[in-house]
Amino acid sequence: MSVQVVPLEVPSLKNACVQQLEALILSGELKINEKLPSERDLAAKLQISRPVLHEALVDLAAKGLVRIEARRGVFVNDYRTHGSCALLSSLLAFHENKLDTNFENSLLEMRFLVEVETAGLAAERSTAKSRKPLAEIISKEANYQQLTLIELVELDFDFHLQIAILSENRMYPLILNSFKGVYTHFTRAFYRQYHNSPILADVFAFHRDLYTAINMQHAEEARLVMKAMLAHGERFLKGEMS
Repeated sequence: MSVQVVPLEVPSLKNACVQQLEALILSGELKINEKLPSERDLAAKLQISRPVLHEALVDLAAKGLVRIEARRGVFVNDYRTHGSCALLSSLLAFHENKLDTNFENSLLEMRFLVEVETAGLAAERSTAKSRKPLAEIISKEANYQQLTLIELVELDFDFHLQIAILSENRMYPLILNSFKGVYTHFTRAFYRQYHNSPILADVFAFHRDLYTAINMQHAEEARLVMKAMLAHGERFLKGEMS
């Protein structure tokens, strides 16, 4: 057959169950502290097996959307109080890749709090050997004009992740990885809008300057460059600059 076809992607029963229950909770149809039907009854309504439903409920509990109480049942949580980082991607999907302004600002503030410090620690703690992966990323970015949108987004994330790794703080890479879905949502929007713009030259100039500061082990300079780079990206992402 000469016609090209796209492989079909069908969510597993567990994932489909998670998505449906997430939507009911996030939309408010299932109220805070409302008790869900028993696993037997809910599985029958969803026409899935109890083990599949139980796996889905465990996933929802890990995200903070429900709590499972022994011998009492499953109850809906207030995700604002109990939600975990794992919930962010679900919120993004539920709102069709659009978050309200307050949520967006909160995420951007978190980047400033975490990534400025990781840059300084990377300069203080990294070695010539440990900096090699970051140098390789800088080398790849030299040909950014030939890279696809997907490649740019992945390379950008890898750049920031490597800096977190170089900080030698074990929590920072975990934090960044836990936010990858939401993080790349923002960077994808940025690179899609400015893919063929001279603005990208500024972005990768920031990357080179930051690498230089880290390589020279100038911690305060690394913090300043990271702060300026994040502010630059935020302004363009919000459309505050022409």
